[in-house]
Amino acid sequence: MLDHPIILGYIEANNFGRELGMQFNIVNHGEVEYRMPITKKHLATPIAAHGGSISALMDATMGVCALSEVINENRVVSTLEMKLSFISPGLLGDTMIARAKIIKSGKRILFVEGVIENQVGKMIATATGTFNAYPASKAGFAI
Repeated sequence: MLDHPIILGYIEANNFGRELGMQFNIVNHGEVEYRMPITKKHLATPIAAHGGSISALMDATMGVCALSEVINENRVVSTLEMKLSFISPGLLGDTMIARAKIIKSGKRILFVEGVIENQVGKMIATATGTFNAYPASKAGFAI
């Protein structure tokens, strides 16, 4: 699935995710794993990641999860709503491991759950998200 034209286009266009050091794997349709090492560029304090970098990782993880569910219909997704709970800080040197799965998929609206843990399994954040699926051409993908 990582060789799908929409996924390849997303990887090429996603400068933000690349800047933050995010990398993902689509485990199955509707199931994704992302990784992001916490480096100095992610920090809000001398040792802890900024919540915005954790939020970005969660949004990306849940978004690609929803995307993996609809790409075979030449559709992409956008985030409508995300509720994120921070549980523990992500610390300098940690690797954030984010996972997401589809809870419910309708014709246009998808509901997703996500969790972020560090490399030793400590919970960093949990989230739910609502995503809108729409034609890939409206997002600039020529399929």
